[in-house]
Amino acid sequence: MTDSLLVLGIESSCDETGVALYHTEKGLIAHTLYTQMELHAQYGGVVPELASRDHIQKLAPLILQTLEDAKVKPAEIQGVAYTAGPGLMGALLAGASVARSLAYAWQVPAVGIHHMEGHLLAPMLEETQPEFPFICLLVSGGHSMIIRVDGIGRYKVLGDTLDDAAGEAFDKTAKMLDLGYPGGPNVSNLALKGDATRYKFPRPMVDRPGLDMSFSGLKTYTLNTWQDAVEKGDATDQTKADICRAFELAVADTLSIKCKRALEQEGLNRLVVSGGVSANREIRAKLDSLMKKRRGEVFYPRLEFCTDNGAMIAYAGAQRLQAGQHNDLNFATTPRWSLEDLPAI
Repeated sequence: MTDSLLVLGIESSCDETGVALYHTEKGLIAHTLYTQMELHAQYGGVVPELASRDHIQKLAPLILQTLEDAKVKPAEIQGVAYTAGPGLMGALLAGASVARSLAYAWQVPAVGIHHMEGHLLAPMLEETQPEFPFICLLVSGGHSMIIRVDGIGRYKVLGDTLDDAAGEAFDKTAKMLDLGYPGGPNVSNLALKGDATRYKFPRPMVDRPGLDMSFSGLKTYTLNTWQDAVEKGDATDQTKADICRAFELAVADTLSIKCKRALEQEGLNRLVVSGGVSANREIRAKLDSLMKKRRGEVFYPRLEFCTDNGAMIAYAGAQRLQAGQHNDLNFATTPRWSLEDLPAI
């Protein structure tokens, strides 16, 4: 282990450009975030080429702004962390090349961080941090995973997504109902106006053993329900709200059932929930209720750190750099990357 470090973190895996400064003793110093939401909204989803170009344009100004906000000079930075994967190849390369160039110019070590490890560790940015070991539910646009966490880099994937992740199913449901982009928050907001008793959607894969998840069938069931309403002349805003409510409840129940099963299987009573979908109100309510009944603990990142951000990358990078881990100059990005392949600290 080295002494305390001030680390610059860069996140650029998809459609958000995040920059942060994290100090291993003082905590999070500053962070900035630029979202490309408006850029991609007109296309109904992320366009990889546009995302990559926008990261290139925004990274330098964001880094300068973060340093200025923190009143930190480049000479004070002792390490650089960047998202090395998973994600869009062009977007990853944009952030990684800037990070590696800065580290070379400043003569400090750099480390590539697993994007999902960043999400997994995001609750560590809060004042009250979970102790190891715990079960982590990682739910985002591209991933729905249940992981046993015994320490940083000590991960065992207990359950994974077989097809559509929860966040992806939210986005596709929004597209079916013409709710716009980004889909997940729009579905959740409309669900607040829905009647929870009108429709009963299936809870996928809860009637069989195991912790793997699949939301493609639920997505198809949602589409069929909407098409049936259209054919009956009932394609109203209220019907959309009722469908969103039923869909959201089905996802929340499914995730709750799987988490309960994982906690019982591993003999643990501490749950961490992170990733973009962890901001969902209904999912939080279900998991809060589950852990209250079990008299256990549940931890979430603050809402601004549920979605992609530089703070989580700076934190994860600081832990690995402090442990002496770093990458060589001939860096590589990894669009597909298993959490179980990461070295332990």
